Amino acid sequence: MRSPDSSATAGGAGFEFRVLGPLEVRRDGEPVPFGSPLMRALLACLVLEPNQVVSVDRLVDNMWDGEPPTTARTIIQGYISRLRRTFGADGPVIATRSPGYALQVDSDRIDAHRARSLINNAHLLPADERSRALSEALALWRGPVLSDLEGSGLHQVVGPNLDELRLLAVEERVAADLELGRHQQLVLELPALVDANPLRERLTGQLMLAGYRAGHRAQAQARYHALRERLSDELGIDPGPQLRELYERLLRDDERLMDLEPGRSAPVVQRPVPAELPPAPSGFVGRSRELSALDRMLAERASGAAGPLTVLTGTAGVGKSALALTWSHRVLSEFPDGQLYASLRGFDPERAPLAPGEALTKLLKTLGVAGDSIPVEVDDRAALYRSLLAERRMLVLLDDARDSDQVRPLLPGSSASLVLVTSRRRLDGLVVGSGARVLPLETLPTETAIELLDRTGVPGKPAAEPAAAAELAELCDGLPLALRIAAARMAANPVRRVADLVGELTDERNRLQALDIDDANTSVRRAFDISYRSLHPLCADMFRLLGLVPGHTFTVHAVAALCGTDVSSARRRLRALGLAHLVGEPEPGRYGMHDLLRVYARNLLADPSEQEHGERCAALRRLLNYYLVAADHARRFLRPARDDLDFSADATVTRPEVHDRDDALEWFDAEWPNLVAAVRAANAEGLHELCWPLVRLQFNYLMVRCPWEDWIRIYTDGADSAGERDDPGGRLLMAAGLGVAHARSGSPEEALAHYEESYRIAALLDDPSALAMTRVNMGSVLYRLERYAEAQVHCQEALDAYRLLGDRYFEAGALNNLAQVEQVNGELESALAHLREAEAMYREADDLDTLAMVLNNCGEVSMELGLAEDGRRYHHEALDVALKCGSALRQAAAYLGLGDAACRRGDREVARTRWETALAIFDAEGSPRAAEVRERLRGTGAAGV
Repeated sequence: MRSPDSSATAGGAGFEFRVLGPLEVRRDGEPVPFGSPLMRALLACLVLEPNQVVSVDRLVDNMWDGEPPTTARTIIQGYISRLRRTFGADGPVIATRSPGYALQVDSDRIDAHRARSLINNAHLLPADERSRALSEALALWRGPVLSDLEGSGLHQVVGPNLDELRLLAVEERVAADLELGRHQQLVLELPALVDANPLRERLTGQLMLAGYRAGHRAQAQARYHALRERLSDELGIDPGPQLRELYERLLRDDERLMDLEPGRSAPVVQRPVPAELPPAPSGFVGRSRELSALDRMLAERASGAAGPLTVLTGTAGVGKSALALTWSHRVLSEFPDGQLYASLRGFDPERAPLAPGEALTKLLKTLGVAGDSIPVEVDDRAALYRSLLAERRMLVLLDDARDSDQVRPLLPGSSASLVLVTSRRRLDGLVVGSGARVLPLETLPTETAIELLDRTGVPGKPAAEPAAAAELAELCDGLPLALRIAAARMAANPVRRVADLVGELTDERNRLQALDIDDANTSVRRAFDISYRSLHPLCADMFRLLGLVPGHTFTVHAVAALCGTDVSSARRRLRALGLAHLVGEPEPGRYGMHDLLRVYARNLLADPSEQEHGERCAALRRLLNYYLVAADHARRFLRPARDDLDFSADATVTRPEVHDRDDALEWFDAEWPNLVAAVRAANAEGLHELCWPLVRLQFNYLMVRCPWEDWIRIYTDGADSAGERDDPGGRLLMAAGLGVAHARSGSPEEALAHYEESYRIAALLDDPSALAMTRVNMGSVLYRLERYAEAQVHCQEALDAYRLLGDRYFEAGALNNLAQVEQVNGELESALAHLREAEAMYREADDLDTLAMVLNNCGEVSMELGLAEDGRRYHHEALDVALKCGSALRQAAAYLGLGDAACRRGDREVARTRWETALAIFDAEGSPRAAEVRERLRGTGAAGV
């Protein structure tokens, strides 16, 4: 029986993961068995995005094709717990990271990532090595991707992408074999591939070329006609220009079709072609997802499914130009008419942005137009530029664009050429007006960041200090510019340890200074300065104040309060900051900043003047007051607010859209890390009058979700603040709340110490209600300590006091706790009667969390009385109520009781299933009650669970 404590008012050595076929996990070469298709789908979701947080919402979408069950999140928690046990202490780690989970594992141990790496790197190799590497990648496919999960949402999302990757690898391997003169073998291999993929023009072209070289001229031409007819009949289109050109060369027996020189697949261009691309950066790592997206864009463009314009966008220093140049050099063969390059200087600290007219003049000269023949009017220059690029297959790289207007005149008129633009802004105008595709770049994950440190610094040093290297990567926030500077600093002093640089960067006040080097233009702070100085003054003010936000994410309502403005204005300014990539929107309505940008914003607030200090304090107070008002509003949908705190009258705050219990839980779940950070900031900044009330306002949520560590952490801060204020009411609430946390997390001795402290304060206050509340808590913990006689005294005195006060809500708590003592003393009829009274009172109060607990207690007592069917009914109702209020622990207790009921009627299989569900939830929640369930499972022959 449970009591209603109240308050008044990247590892995994030996493991391999395979998704290119049925999902398979191997440990030291041996298969590892896994459970249901749902559990396998969950694992596949994590495996496909190693070292990245996969949100619970995305897991739900991918695991259930259609309407997920109401217990979806609970099921996921249980499966995560099982996976962790299966992997063991030395296996891959599944880390809990808001808003989901991350599988920490070396991505080379995953066949899909190994295949992608082989395919992406193959272009750098000679033809024979390229063919071998691509064949090695293709050998990793064991059949259809995730064939054991067909029909799942996950399979529908990732299957086509990985199938496309395999076909691209096939085409590249065939291209390498054609360079090597293996056309006789390809004539035997390619017909089946073409028949299986009849609309892939490149495969058909490769078969045509192989057949021609093998002397099968008629069959080669017949393949072209077959494809043309299929395209016409099914899609109403003709073959693309590359295939048409190949066919025409076949018809005239172009002797160059027999040329086996690597990379040559088109007639030799006789005139000079532009080749303006700057060198690709050295030490480039990662970005496999982005490189694949660019490859897909190129393939789709060739088939007419995509436009000729792509924008790479992201914050300063994130590596947009590096990615653009790296990819551009990889695909040079796709653009036989040359490459144009222009630095548009959109965010150059020394020079003004390049005007479109100037850029056009430069590009026209590169295309061979004499200076005196360039038109005077910008529109005429643009027209001539479009004419010269018409039908030419050229790559145009426009680097560091400031806005859409700067780029628009530089776009070719036809789709034969491809334009790649980089910018710190999103350039939505190009999306709307020119059909651009936008590819946003985020910072690098830790594993890739460490690889960049190794390649650009002192090779081997990060591997010698892996923990320090990981911390350095995190301190650099995965920002490539910061990582390269850190690597340069290590290279400049090879004897210096990685840990020494970590120590220098740990202090936020010095971090940006430590990421400067002698080159004045190579500095993280300077890169941010340029973006910051281009902001509108109101947006610049908001950006600085965002440095005060204690948490890592924020909503428009919180920002409006922080800046002292209305929600609409805050949303407009956030959008402007988002366009400049100074804030991100990781999910709709929730914004955030990279850590280095946050440090930069805080440094902008470092003015020591009294006026600036006052403005900072006022802004932080506004933000904390918002959290007080919002939390007070939301908590009242979860349980009755049994205290005197009420912030509903504050009309200066626009509250979030919370209208019912589900909204309230969703708001608390999303804001929880921010609320914890806000409490800690309030205590650290000496805002004690705001700190402990903010802690108290979380109590109703804590009782539902029970995040033990956070609970104890913030209540400790709250106790400090109440002590600093010498506020007896606050001290009593904080001591009581700490007692509840320790009691529910399995530390009754510590709980007793805090409850005794609250009892002493209540006695000094001479407040009968507060004293009765502390007696309820004392009775609860003394029961857990098996001090039943003392517990009964406290429970009875609390019950008498609440009846005298007419407080039916806390009377219910006293009744429940008295019933648990009666239960252990064998007074079962009296215990059930008291529980039935408590049940009615909690229904009256609409306190679903505690009602679920009391219903579970009714079920326990009923079964002890031999009323097995009544017990089963109570536990079923408890489960329904717990699902409605979102309490995982109450759900687990209900599953435990339903298992007991099944066991009593002799249905041991059902009992084991119920207990396993309870165990998964208790384990996921870190509840000490998991031991009870394991004991039952051992009794049914499932001791290994």
